[in-house]
Amino acid sequence: MEVFLEILKLTLPSFAVVAVVYFMLREYFESEHKRAMMELQFKHTSTTLPIKIGAYERLSMFCERISIPALILRVRAEGTNAAQLRMALMIAVQQEFEHNITQQVYVSDNLWKIIKIARDDVQNTINHVYQSIDPDADSKVFAQALFDFLNTKDVLPLHKALEAVKKEASLILQ
Repeated sequence: MEVFLEILKLTLPSFAVVAVVYFMLREYFESEHKRAMMELQFKHTSTTLPIKIGAYERLSMFCERISIPALILRVRAEGTNAAQLRMALMIAVQQEFEHNITQQVYVSDNLWKIIKIARDDVQNTINHVYQSIDPDADSKVFAQALFDFLNTKDVLPLHKALEAVKKEASLILQ
């Protein structure tokens, strides 16, 4: 029995030391793992954040550039008729969209759907107003008809899209 007590006197403290060292090392490795994960997340964020912000900037510029007044100022030429202006407007909208199509990778699916709805609304507006005028009319007549139609609408999907871009961008900047 004395031998057992002697063995117990020697092994009990060593088990206690082993247990303390085990728990200390486990805490140390967990904290090191958390620190490494935070460092990795910081590096990831510092690389992707500027790219995402750039995507939101590009999409807000896209919304501004495909607004009908901006399009008319950019593409209308003297001496053209309504059919030529319609075609130039439609081509300009499509080119702008194609130029910014890769931005969908950096934004949410819902925002990209909103952007596409806004683009479709611009194209539908152009086509709708075009159908109400003579194709051979001067492009000024078509442009004025577009402006008049826009003045009758209370809410434009393009403005909602721009608001959505701003809202989503503000979420990642917080």
